[in-house]
Amino acid sequence: MRSGKEVLQDAKRVKVGFRRQIALLSQEWLGDKHGTLQEFIDKAGPVNIEVGLVVKEQIWQEKKSKEGAGDTDSDDSDDMLPEEDESAADGAWRDRLFTTLTNMHPSAFERLCQRILRESGFTQVDVTGRSGDGGIDGIGVVRIGGFLSFRVLFQCKRYTGSIGAGAVRDFRGAMIGRTDKGLIVTTGNFTPAAVREATRDGAPEINLIDGEQLMDKLKELALGVKTEEVVTERVIIDEKWFSGI
Repeated sequence: MRSGKEVLQDAKRVKVGFRRQIALLSQEWLGDKHGTLQEFIDKAGPVNIEVGLVVKEQIWQEKKSKEGAGDTDSDDSDDMLPEEDESAADGAWRDRLFTTLTNMHPSAFERLCQRILRESGFTQVDVTGRSGDGGIDGIGVVRIGGFLSFRVLFQCKRYTGSIGAGAVRDFRGAMIGRTDKGLIVTTGNFTPAAVREATRDGAPEINLIDGEQLMDKLKELALGVKTEEVVTERVIIDEKWFSGI
């Protein structure tokens, strides 16, 4: 088991998928329990303050579970503020959704992308599901104003890491002679080189949808993601008012 300091150092090196990766590291810290929660947050500093928020959210969930079983022993979550709870909760649902997406069968993930495109305005979306097709997973048709239409080839990648420029170039090569519009959807992310390649001058542009955008779209379209409005109360003590009595 690594020390809390080592976990913190790993957290500071995370640049992509910040909230999701921080949550994973914080879970490991909970198992190690080096120092108090506040000490861990103080060491994290302002850059990684969300580490503490995620940890607090997990402790709060653990407390709720214990209370449900008749055990109320918990001493770390009493100082949680509503905004901290909200931020941690936002990271929590993304973590759970990310796990769900990456555990899907490849064909199921392709069907999910098909559904998203249909719900987003594509008039026709077909999943090819053929191997040896240059990485093309499906074809969609977009109609503009009821008059113009064009085909879009798309690729679905269930990745936990980064997609590089090479994958974008290969996909563009498979598009040649078929269409000049492409779309890559992934649960992971794209390297800066991949983003530059997708918009390179003189080459057909390829639109990129990374994991964060994918989760936002699922939430927007309410596809497997339900949003409930929660009203919270925050009580603030006005010290100046009391001193003026």
